[in-house]
Formats: sequence, C-alpha cells, structure tokens
Amino acid sequence: MDKTSTIFNNKIPNKTIREANKKQHAYLKEFGDDRNTQYTLTAVKNPILYDDLAIMNLFNNTDGSPIDSKKGIIVGNIRMGFGHYRIAIAVASVVKHYGFIPYWFDINGFSDTTAGKIVEKLNQLYSLGSRLSQKYALFNKFFWEPLNYEGFKKLTYNAVDQKVAELFAPLCASFEKTMPFIATHAWPAQAALHAGMTNVINMIPDNWPMALHLAEGAIHTVQSPSSYLGYRILREMKSPKELSIPMPSNAIKMVGHYIDHELVANLEHDTDARFKRITKKLPRRVLISIGGAGAQFELNARLIEEIVPLINEGTSALYVNCGDHVAVLDKVMNLLEKLNLEDIAQHHKNNWQETIQFCKKALTETVTGVHIFYNENKFAAVYATNLLMRSTDVLITKPSELAFYPVPKLFIQRVGGHERWGAIRAAELGDATYELENIECAAQVLKLMLTEDELLSLYNEQILLNHKAGIYNGCYRIVDMALGKR
Repeated sequence: MDKTSTIFNNKIPNKTIREANKKQHAYLKEFGDDRNTQYTLTAVKNPILYDDLAIMNLFNNTDGSPIDSKKGIIVGNIRMGFGHYRIAIAVASVVKHYGFIPYWFDINGFSDTTAGKIVEKLNQLYSLGSRLSQKYALFNKFFWEPLNYEGFKKLTYNAVDQKVAELFAPLCASFEKTMPFIATHAWPAQAALHAGMTNVINMIPDNWPMALHLAEGAIHTVQSPSSYLGYRILREMKSPKELSIPMPSNAIKMVGHYIDHELVANLEHDTDARFKRITKKLPRRVLISIGGAGAQFELNARLIEEIVPLINEGTSALYVNCGDHVAVLDKVMNLLEKLNLEDIAQHHKNNWQETIQFCKKALTETVTGVHIFYNENKFAAVYATNLLMRSTDVLITKPSELAFYPVPKLFIQRVGGHERWGAIRAAELGDATYELENIECAAQVLKLMLTEDELLSLYNEQILLNHKAGIYNGCYRIVDMALGKR
C-alpha cells in the first residue's frame, strides 16, 4: 500500500521517494527483513496497571491468552519519552471504564522484530537529543529546536516515515481488520493501516502542526481548535510559501484534551480539596515530574533551591518523580544532601503498592516534607505522576503532554520548539502559566503560587470552567468514535 508518493493528494518529489526507499533498504540491511514472518500476538496482564486499568500487554509468543476482538480495543504506542505512554494510559483508562479490554501494543516491546529494533534505535536518538538540547545551548538553537519545529513539519518527512512504517506492518497482520485500533503515535497507526486495518484512530499529541504525526487513512484527533485548523490545512507542510491540499474533513476531529477517566471523574472533588488547602493555609504540594528523556534536572534543581525555606517551615511539600532514571535519582539525592533536606525526605523506591497507598492517603491527609519517587518499571514510573497529580497543588513541567492535564501548572523551558504551543493553549485556558523560560521569573511565579492565594485560586476556578465546557473529555469522545465505527 503506497502512502509515500502522495499524502492527502499532495504529490511528493521523486527525490524524497528515492530517499524513502533508501532509508527502508538501510534498515532492512541493519535489522533484517521479517516481512514474510507470521507473528502470533497474545495478551498478558500488565503487572503494574492491570488491577486499576485492566491493561493487557501484547507479546510475540503463544504463552498468553488470545486477543478478544469483540471486547478488545488495541492501544498502539511507543516508548519515546513518557508522553506517548501517558496518553495511551489515558485512553486505556476510558476503554476500561466502558467495560472493554485495553490491549497494550508497544512497538518497542517487540525487541526481536525489525520494527522493534528500528523504533528502539530512534528512541535512543531522541532521548540523546533531548538531553543534549538542555546541556548545550548552541546545539539546541541550531539543531534541536529547528528539527522539532521545522524539520518534523514537512510532508516529505512523513513520506519517508511511511515507507519505513511498511516494515512495522507484520506486527499487526494477525489483528482482526475491523478491530478498533487507537494509536498515540503515528508509527503504530501507520503500521495498522499498512496491515489493512480499517478502524484506526491517530491521536495527535502536539498543538503545533507537524507532518510527523500524520497517518493517512486514520481519523486524526486533536486537542484544540487551533490545532484542528493547522492540521486540516496541513499548515506550511509543503513550504512556508506553498499551500498544501487540505486533508478531508472526515479525516480529522477536534475532541478535547486527552485525560484519564480517573482524573476527570474526580476533578471537582480534587479541585475542591485544593481550594480547602488554600483557605485553611495547609501545606501546598509541588510536583516535579522528570520526563522520559531525563532532561531538565538543572532547571528543576534551581526551583527546589528556591522553596527550601517554605519546605522547612512546613508551608509547602515537595513531590519529585524521578521516573525510571536511576541517574536522576542519584542527582536528586545529592541535591537533598546539599540543601540539608535529607532528614525530612521520604523515599518511595521500587515499591509500587507503597506508592499507591501514599497517593491515596495524600488525598485526605496533610503532607509535609519531601517525597522522592523512583521505579525501574516504566509503567510505574509514568503512572506515579498521574496518581500524584490528584493531590498536587502545583505541577512543574515542561509544556509537553502534561500541558493539557487539569491541574495548576508552572511551565519551565520547553524541550523542542513544538512544545511551546502546548503552553500557549494552557495559558489561554487559564489553568497554567505561560512558558517561563527565565529561571528567575519561574522562581518568582512559583513563590506567588505557594505564598499567596489569588493565582492558584484563579487556575482552579478555570479548571472547573473548562471541565464544565467538556474540554478535558477527549478520551471519551475518541473511544466513542472507535466503538461507533465498529
């Protein structure tokens, strides 16, 4: 199925087609050709997320249970940072809420296949680029920002990806063709389409239109009206001076923010708890979540230094989720020692049940001091932030997928130019700051959020208004579409 020579009726130059064929050939040479291999995918309970979300992991073996095509919905994703995993967890939670089985299809998880090897290599390159962008200003200015903001935007980039994604199709060949397939990255969506699947939804994560996220043949979903227009007209995806032929209206839907059922269902209760902490002068909780690439530790460390007096006097508490980055954990431990905070720090490491219990207690009990979270399991590493968000007063994050979550947010400097538009969206909706690239300004705003009442109250009021307008209901609408089409 050729999806390289044209994209939504936009003709791709012959030079790019030759480049795409060359790239596919190079990967075949490096990782082998399994296009004629018959894979048997079976399902095994996710060891971390099954009890709460009923997630079943798919593997290439015969040891698990067969896939139930009538009761199941495939959630296609990749581990590239934490963002695509978090979005996948959000839609899986709604699938489970509706009484269906969320089947977790992570291309990285098939490490013995050509597809798995390709995606793992690309994941490593992306993680390296993210870390270097935070370490070297010139690298960020002249390579990483332009690549994320302009390079990924072009239709020619998508054309090459589509040719490579032909190599991912064997993993989807055994799926029932009309089974709902909801992807949180274009690559699993492209894989499903190349395998002949007909009920594919492609969840676009970013507010900045990039051809990287296209999967022609799927229904594309976006989280905001501005993103809808940008993707509908394929904004500047040919060039800044040449109009693209728009994608058809039935290929894209604006659904709202991609949020977990548990967060939406408890939104009013959790927001009310934040208001009570403000009015009763209880310690306000700050959550710092280190992303999947492990970048931005230095920026977060500076902000922690600024609020040490508030932590010591008991008016603020700190959560730090180190994810699955043991190197970040070591840095955090050294920082706590430097700041003389180690005596009031509690460590929640590689004990998922203990982490769950802490998060439950934090919903009703007063929290003080410093709490450090780390889990070598990637599912626990990602989902810990989701559980902590419910009892958090301020989430400090780059404007990534977390920009769309219904919790007051302070945005530090982005990693990649595409992320700036997530901050713009949240700032205009009123549940977050704009992107505070200057660390001194970020520290100033954080102190306002922790020592005064007006700013946090404003953000919480806006969260309730956004909720009333249905802005956080994107995952419900996506699952409705998938079930309706079936």
